[in-house]
Amino acid sequence: MQKITPFLWFDDQAEEAANFYASIFKNSKVGKITRYEEESARATGRPAGTAMTVEFEIEGQKFVGLNGGPHLKFTEAVSFVVSCETQEEVDYFWNKLTADGGSESQCAWLKDKYGLSWQIVPTVLIELLQDKDAAKSRRVMMAMKKIDIATLKRAAEGWA
Repeated sequence: MQKITPFLWFDDQAEEAANFYASIFKNSKVGKITRYEEESARATGRPAGTAMTVEFEIEGQKFVGLNGGPHLKFTEAVSFVVSCETQEEVDYFWNKLTADGGSESQCAWLKDKYGLSWQIVPTVLIELLQDKDAAKSRRVMMAMKKIDIATLKRAAEGWA
């Protein structure tokens, strides 16, 4: 059993978001959905039968989404990092997560269409940033949105 589970507050898109994430990541699934019954719907102003909580799993990590209303929003203070081995992986996750209203930010960060922040990070970036050659490390700390592995490697060698 997972000891800590991220609990994500959505306005009314928890079920939609869970399905969206499960469609992007391999080894993912939507689990139990608790729905608002008549009494709880009246108390919260939610329509009866709509999802209250949605359990889902992405790559073995369990999450719960709550349709809690418009009171709270996601911020960049919390983000999820996706480690990628290849440029194809970086491109895939970047394109999927920014689709349909998501937005790009700097240095591997993006927001999906629900406002949740993600970092799409090629593992080579971490290796280059931790290189013993401080000059090489400084050169890879450039302003990029989506990280391009070939550009990182050229920068590390000093001919970017």
